Amino acid sequence: MESRRFDFYTRFDDQTLEQTKPRPQRYALAIVFFLLTVISTILAGTALSGKIPWEIENWQYGITYSVLIMLFLASHEFGHYIAARLHKVDASLPYFLPMPLVFLSPFGTFGAFIRTRSPILSRKALFDIGAAGPLAGFVVCVAILIAGLITLPPIDFLYSIHPEYRALPAIPENGMRFGDTLLLPILAHIFAPENAFMPPMNEIYHYPFLCVGWFGMFVTALNMLPFGQLDGGHILYAMFGNRQRKIASVVWWLIVIFGLGGALGELRLIVQNDSPDAFYTTIQSALSPFLESIYRVAPWYLNVWSGWLFWAFIGRFLVKLPHPTVEDYEPLNKGRMALGWAAIAAFVLSFSYNGITMDLNIQGDAPQKPGVRVVENSIHK
Repeated sequence: MESRRFDFYTRFDDQTLEQTKPRPQRYALAIVFFLLTVISTILAGTALSGKIPWEIENWQYGITYSVLIMLFLASHEFGHYIAARLHKVDASLPYFLPMPLVFLSPFGTFGAFIRTRSPILSRKALFDIGAAGPLAGFVVCVAILIAGLITLPPIDFLYSIHPEYRALPAIPENGMRFGDTLLLPILAHIFAPENAFMPPMNEIYHYPFLCVGWFGMFVTALNMLPFGQLDGGHILYAMFGNRQRKIASVVWWLIVIFGLGGALGELRLIVQNDSPDAFYTTIQSALSPFLESIYRVAPWYLNVWSGWLFWAFIGRFLVKLPHPTVEDYEPLNKGRMALGWAAIAAFVLSFSYNGITMDLNIQGDAPQKPGVRVVENSIHK
């Protein structure tokens, strides 16, 4: 049996009982992909800092971001790798995936993957290998967030990137916005200095520690979706057996409902634009009352990340909802069950219903979405 861990998830194909001889590691290939990903994340970090990434002298501004995101990815992947080797499961070294094209991935990477190349024959091994990655990555991203919050710079740092903000009464809300999580405001309340300036979520990507910490939470949440071939699917199957299938089905329907809300929100922004076209005007007249009625009742629903529809597609058709059967019915011990619940807690704390969105600052008829956020975005304890 051969299986792979691609990008944000681990895939285990149908298991066989045939043991395979460990294959030699491809060190040169792993090193080349690692170095290419270092370069692509330096480029991304430079761009996120507001500098031109194609000018080499600006790369110094992307180094901190690159080190942090590579640290997170490595902790996640080596968590899987070390657990696999401890259980004598043949696994490749992690392969990092560079992505220098910002419009495809503003983070400079599509993540990393390992390949497991021998069968996983026990629920204990399945749990350890599945949980080690997200738990290790979560611990690292929390540490990165804490470091970033303790060292928050004054608002002048943001003004150095956007000097035009000095002349504005408030900070604009448009641009790439990172979604809300339970964990970040908790950590900010505990660790950020009193009266520190906490950047709004549409400016947080300029702050390397906060950006990578949020990215780590987002990736952890995606990994922990309880679908068959994701890390969350491995963990829940090891913990609860065939009940994982029912949990996966419920969560799948929830993210479909979430994604539809995001799609309707994007449609609402589109139909707010006027056009002389008669067909467009007819569609606008038909849809606008319905969309505005949803907004009046549940405005948050139209701000959900539409990307959940993409992940619903992945869950249903690529990684599948039910986990492949493991012919081992011995339950996990109390220690592993406790770690499993810790992993579920990490998922809840990291989950962001509104993901990553692009606010184009399109105004409607009502003041439902202000274009600016007050500058006095300080933390008071």
